[in-house]
Amino acid sequence: MKKLVMGAVAAAVLATSGLAADYTLKFSHVVSDNTPKGKAARFFEKRLEELSGGKIDVQVYPSSQLYKDNAVLKAIRLDSVQMAAPSFSKFGKIVPNLALFDLPFLFNDMGHLHRVQDGEVGEKLKAMVTKKGIVALSFWDNHFKQLSSSKKALITPDDAKGQKFRIMSSKVLEAQFHSVGANPQMMPFSEVYSGLQQGVIDGQENTNSNIFTKKFHEVQKYLTITNHGYLGYLVVMSKKFWNKLPADLQANVTQAMKEATIKEREYAEDLNTKQFNEIKAYAEKTGNLEIINLTAEQKAAWKTAVSKIYPEFYSDRKIGKDLIEGALNTK
Repeated sequence: MKKLVMGAVAAAVLATSGLAADYTLKFSHVVSDNTPKGKAARFFEKRLEELSGGKIDVQVYPSSQLYKDNAVLKAIRLDSVQMAAPSFSKFGKIVPNLALFDLPFLFNDMGHLHRVQDGEVGEKLKAMVTKKGIVALSFWDNHFKQLSSSKKALITPDDAKGQKFRIMSSKVLEAQFHSVGANPQMMPFSEVYSGLQQGVIDGQENTNSNIFTKKFHEVQKYLTITNHGYLGYLVVMSKKFWNKLPADLQANVTQAMKEATIKEREYAEDLNTKQFNEIKAYAEKTGNLEIINLTAEQKAAWKTAVSKIYPEFYSDRKIGKDLIEGALNTK
């Protein structure tokens, strides 16, 4: 109650003083406020308003209140909304090179991934997006993906043979599963639980948070901790809005986004750990799920099996050899 009163007083002071923001920035995203993306968006809102001295009024619209991800990029181009954080898959027709992050076993760990995103490879990818008329600001995490199955424990690549795995629309993911003799099945995310439950598909790949929140672990017998692929988001801004900002406010946006990215990655790591612990607790309590942790040798066998697809994506119209090798060689 005290916070509400103080907020009302502050608003009244601003109103009576005649102060108003010079710019309004609408930040649209599709998840709730309590997710890593949602919390980071709120952090960015508060921080940019502080850094800009109130010159930029940030308004966050969570849970698809304004746009769904499949429509937001058009809205960004039109400056109907000024900022969004869609998943990489939504950029497929604009910059297919972002499918770099779909490549299996490309990143050794989260530290390596972030060095790629924050280094030369990440800057090249952001430049490709910006060249298409949308300012690319930063990469935000969901997390690494794991493999699950109701048919057979996935310990060696041969264990995947003949199994049907749900994938989102991605040539990389099709090639990934074909490389180990599995059958990729494109299916909307909303249908995965029922598909697993009814045996339409045998398995799936997803982050721990997606697996837990959608209860996929309750309709699977085996979960293998592979960290083989990555799900993330690219935070983008309207080029028209960016170009309207004077240099000092552009610097404020850059600084606020840098700080928000650090926070978002922390939130995502914490959630990944928390929800994996929830999955482990379910496995221990029910005995209905076996969790498999691969040895270094077993993980190397998977990487050898699937990395043979990399050359299929050397073309710049797909991903690009320089980006793939740049990611592999990032120290």
